[in-house]
Amino acid sequence: MSANTPLLEVRNLAKRFPVRGGLFGRGREQVHAVDGVSFDLHSGHTLGVVGESGCGKSTMGRCILRLIEPTEGQVRFDGRDVTAMDRTELRALAREMQIIFQDPFASLNPRMTVGAIVGEGLVIHGLARNRSEQADRVAELLATVGLSKDHMRRYPHEFSGGQRQRIGIARALAVQPRLIVCDEAVSALDVSIQAQVINLLEDLQAQFGLTYIFIAHDLSVVEHTSNEVAVMYLGRIVERAPAAELYRNPRHPYTQALLSAVPVPDPRVRKQRIVLQGDVPSPIHPPAGCHFHTRCPVAQKGLCDVQRPESRELTARHHVACHLNV
Repeated sequence: MSANTPLLEVRNLAKRFPVRGGLFGRGREQVHAVDGVSFDLHSGHTLGVVGESGCGKSTMGRCILRLIEPTEGQVRFDGRDVTAMDRTELRALAREMQIIFQDPFASLNPRMTVGAIVGEGLVIHGLARNRSEQADRVAELLATVGLSKDHMRRYPHEFSGGQRQRIGIARALAVQPRLIVCDEAVSALDVSIQAQVINLLEDLQAQFGLTYIFIAHDLSVVEHTSNEVAVMYLGRIVERAPAAELYRNPRHPYTQALLSAVPVPDPRVRKQRIVLQGDVPSPIHPPAGCHFHTRCPVAQKGLCDVQRPESRELTARHHVACHLNV
C-alpha cells in the first residue's frame, strides 16, 4: 500500500434499524442511524468523530467493523471489501481491526481473570504456541499499558475504572491490530484518568503505528487526539477537516454551535454562545433536505428544507455539507 492510499475507505455507509409498530407489530418504520457517511483514513492517523448523543457515531464505528451489518454502502480496509467478507474472512480481519468500548466494566467478562481476558485473542488466532508463551505475552501486554503481571490472576471487579480500561486496551493490542475504534473510550472516566488514558493511547500509536477512529462527545478531548475531525448530526457527517483548521475556522452552523459551548479556561475571554432552538428531530422521521435545517439559525426556506446538501471541499481537506458554504 502506497503512502497516498488510505488504509480505510468508507463510502455511502448507511444503517437503518426496523421499528416494531402498527397492527401486530408489522409497522415498516425505520431508525436512520447512519445516513450516507463517507471518508478516508490514512495509516497512523486519528479521525475524531464528534456529535450529540444519538447522532450515529457508535453505530458507524460498529458498522465499519461489521459488528453491526450495514444496510448500504461499502467499507474497504487495506484495499479489501469488508462489507463483502464471509465469516471466515471477518474472523481473520479481526486481527487487524479492534475496538475499545465505552464501559470498561461491562465489556469485560466478570467470570474470567485478567490473564484469560487479555489472552483470549491469542488463543483464538493461534498467536501463542503454548501456555507459557501466552502467559509471557499477556504479562508483556499488561506492562505495556501500565499494569503488573501480578494482575493476571485477578478479576475485573478488583480494579478501578481506569485500570479496567487499560485491560480493555491490552486486550485490543493482543492481536497486533492496525486499526482500533475507540468508542467513547474515556467518557466514563474521571478527568484526571481521562488524561492518563489518552496519553497512553497516543504513546501506543507512536510505538506501534496504530490508526484510530476516536469517537467522543467532548470536543476538547478530540482536539488534542485527532489529526482530522468529523462532526456528525443525525446520521450524517456535516463537516470534516484537519483538527487545527476545524477548531480555528468552523464553517458549518452546527459545528459553530458546538464549539461555542466549549468552556474557555481564561476568564478574560468571552465567547458568543450560539443557542440552538428546539430538539434534535427523530431519526425515525428525519427532516427532508438538510437534517439540521429545523434548528439552523441561518437556514433558507425553499432550499435547506428541500435539497440535501452535498459535501464539498471548500479548502484543502476541509469538507462541508451546507448549502450556504459553496
